[in-house]
Amino acid sequence: MQELKFILAQIEDLNTIMSIFIDAINEMNNNGIYQWDSIYPNKDILEDDIKKKQLYIGIHKGTIASIYVLNQECDEQYNNGSWQYPNSTYCVVHRLCVNPLFQNKGVGTSTMIHIENEIRKIGVDTIRLDTFSLNPYAVKMYEKLGYSKVGLANWRKGKFYLMEKKI
Repeated sequence: MQELKFILAQIEDLNTIMSIFIDAINEMNNNGIYQWDSIYPNKDILEDDIKKKQLYIGIHKGTIASIYVLNQECDEQYNNGSWQYPNSTYCVVHRLCVNPLFQNKGVGTSTMIHIENEIRKIGVDTIRLDTFSLNPYAVKMYEKLGYSKVGLANWRKGKFYLMEKKI
């Protein structure tokens, strides 16, 4: 999947974004991956991401194919990480979501490569993120892209791998 155009989401995109998250949650549940639910991520969280100008959408031929949040915020559970580059500048990827209509087509990988290229342009050299330990598709994608597991976060839904990559 090459033809993704990435832009900041606008408030008028919120209902569509929420619908995609609901579809993705249903798809994950159908595959036995109970990572997200009605509590997280919810509409208020996504609306706040948009208002902070931190939520981006990847569009393919007029349809939102991927969604992600990029900032420098991390939960206190990130203190559990044995970060390999503690003195590096970093951005944190949150809530990466691929529209189920576009899953298994390389959209997640294309989105992450885009993020890496964009933060490299602004002089940031490390990406941090977390991924649900029981989501084999996400774990495999991040590992294939060169992300290393550096610790575990424990949240309501279970264990999440803390991951990092120097770009």
